[in-house]
Amino acid sequence: MDDELGKRLDAVGPRMRALRTQRHLTLADASAATGISVSTLSRLESGQRRPTLELLLPIARLYRLPLEELIDAPATGDPRIHIKPVVHAWGTILPLTRRPGGMQAFKMVLPGSSRARVPDLQVHEGYDWIYVLNGRLRLVLGQEDFVMSPGEVAEFDTRTPHWFASADKEPVEFLTLFGQQGERIHVRARPKH
Repeated sequence: MDDELGKRLDAVGPRMRALRTQRHLTLADASAATGISVSTLSRLESGQRRPTLELLLPIARLYRLPLEELIDAPATGDPRIHIKPVVHAWGTILPLTRRPGGMQAFKMVLPGSSRARVPDLQVHEGYDWIYVLNGRLRLVLGQEDFVMSPGEVAEFDTRTPHWFASADKEPVEFLTLFGQQGERIHVRARPKH
């Protein structure tokens, strides 16, 4: 086995453990869902056992990931961007830019809830632009509380206390551009009215 393949296979165990803990699953939960014994899953996660295709397929199915993403397969020359979502308890982020620093673009999907949510306002350096694609977004900026619909845009300095979530029980999808402090969008063309 070549060195590169060995390194990739050695990294699968820690990746599997991270996925399981991010989803708040126990080894017993993962075992019940995949049909793989708890001891085998534990040995895979700790690196004491190398994964086989027979073991990787049900694990990829459990985490709803393409197999190549689970094993971090090298790019095959496909020019398309394969977005890797980052899943949190509060929603999913899809990074749309790859370069560090400068303007960053993300698609965010936040789940809906039938419960009233108490805003937990955050402050940090930067400047944010939000464009709602689907659903309704509740945006709290300081003392102001807005509900945004598809096609609506907001921009704000992130040093202003802010918080956002779905405005109702339906999920909300939106695009966000995040820039460093002082960065602004420069509109070069505007429609004539």
